[in-house]
Amino acid sequence: MSDLFVFLKSWSKNPNRIGAIAPSGNSLGALITKDISPNKGKVLELGPGTGVFTNAILNKGIKEEDLILIEADEDLAKLLSPRFPNVKILNINAARLHTHNELKGEKIGAAISGLPLLLISPRKTMQILMGVFKLLPDNGALYQFTYGPKCPIPKHIIDRLGLKAKRIGFTIANIPPASVYKITRRKPINY
Repeated sequence: MSDLFVFLKSWSKNPNRIGAIAPSGNSLGALITKDISPNKGKVLELGPGTGVFTNAILNKGIKEEDLILIEADEDLAKLLSPRFPNVKILNINAARLHTHNELKGEKIGAAISGLPLLLISPRKTMQILMGVFKLLPDNGALYQFTYGPKCPIPKHIIDRLGLKAKRIGFTIANIPPASVYKITRRKPINY
């Protein structure tokens, strides 16, 4: 099956979970991974979809063994498995990161998110962020893209979790055009 077919099949089952009209493009993949390097440690990818960001992460020199994918859609997880045989792929909802035993003890240096946060409830967004930042070191960052004009994480959630968001780039060469935000802690916080 082609990537587009699997993507459209998953989208037709649950458009709000997919949140895009087409798979992300290579320009967005390059933008969202521009700060990623092998010396940061393992990378966590939320919502890898068809693997565009996954390929971009691997092209930055990250070893497959140092990449963990969180994909809630079973068809997309099955698509990714043979492509990335040495990557840990967990078929779970990202809102359950903080409770998942397979992630305990993992040392994550950075996280990339392809999740459609604008379509996710504030409560689940908080759960996702708490789970991610529980795994990241104090200087770790989450890279999140959006098609919208501002950060997709509501300001009250950013403030409540002691985070800050900075727009690090925009690409018009994606369908639709997209921005990338770097989300970091304002200061060390224990969740």
